[in-house]
Amino acid sequence: MKALIIPLMALLLISCTTKQDLSHTETAKIVIESFYNGDKTTLEKHTTPESYTNFISLQGMFVEDENSASDFKVIDELVDGSVAWVKYSTAYEQKPGVFKLVKEDEQWKVTERRPREKVPF
Repeated sequence: MKALIIPLMALLLISCTTKQDLSHTETAKIVIESFYNGDKTTLEKHTTPESYTNFISLQGMFVEDENSASDFKVIDELVDGSVAWVKYSTAYEQKPGVFKLVKEDEQWKVTERRPREKVPF
């Protein structure tokens, strides 16, 4: 019995400390909130380099109070392998927005859409 307790405790400890991968919708929410709250470190972590550059160039015009609620809501979503699309609404914008996300190193990141790329919804 004692021989089972130690491996079970170790397994429990490992499972509790293992970082869980974020879903594409959780990543989209983090990107929205970090963009509007001016959190460049978090924004960079959850976007591709080209998206980060574009966000930073726009960020100064759209910064909100970091205590303001985003009211992020997923309207629609689609996952096709390593590409995901999230249509969302927030308290920051009147019209719904759409993010394209790609999976890099097992982590979802917001990326740029190609010119004239069709959105699936």
